[in-house]
Amino acid sequence: MTTRRAFLRGSFAALSAGALTTLVAAAEPKVVRISARRFVYTPATVPIPAGQAVVLEITVSDVVMGFNLPDLKLRTDLVPGQTARINLPPLPPGEVVFLCDVFCGSGHEDMSGVLKVG
Repeated sequence: MTTRRAFLRGSFAALSAGALTTLVAAAEPKVVRISARRFVYTPATVPIPAGQAVVLEITVSDVVMGFNLPDLKLRTDLVPGQTARINLPPLPPGEVVFLCDVFCGSGHEDMSGVLKVG
């Protein structure tokens, strides 16, 4: 009887530790980096996992710009030398367009990209 209790206690402790590790890992957002310069986001197509929180870290190398995700109603200013962060909630599979919303010169109107959620 004592052996069975010790086994059950050990099994429960191992299961609890494994479940806790899984919960902590699931809570950690994935970090995705995007760089910007006049008229270009790199990468322009950004794969992100569906159903997982994501942090976009965006840098710009030349001029002040904006980063806008109109469908998610999220935006930030991009300032050279600083990293902007946008926290995305878990998203369903699909595509989300992003674009520059601060005029940065001729070619600005073509500055966009897409998050491919899948």
